[in-house]
Amino acid sequence: MQDREKQQAGGGDPADAEGAAKSALKGRSFLYVGGRDCQVAHLRQIASAFGANLIHHDGGLREAVSRIDNVLPSVDCVFCPIDCISHDACLRVKTGCKKWEKAFVPLRNGSKSSFERALQNLSDGNPVQ
Repeated sequence: MQDREKQQAGGGDPADAEGAAKSALKGRSFLYVGGRDCQVAHLRQIASAFGANLIHHDGGLREAVSRIDNVLPSVDCVFCPIDCISHDACLRVKTGCKKWEKAFVPLRNGSKSSFERALQNLSDGNPVQ
């Protein structure tokens, strides 16, 4: 069977399907607030694998929390690991997401796999909160 016939018969390459799902986020921009500084480069690589751009804000450790207000209008969605973010930063993000009508995605923790799962859900077309 030729490749085209395999795909029509449902025997397509799983890697092709995965690549198509990941490209669903191509060109989108996300804000990640909080988390661990040592993981930011890894999180950016994960977002890049989905074709997305990741902007990070440390949640107020070194950066002013007010900077979140400046970044929110330019992103499609905001991720916050609830175990690694200050209450002030989280409240500011939630308020800003409502104001700018942006999706807010709380993550159970600051792990790379939690972020990757959330991106996979988005790319699969699953609704966000």
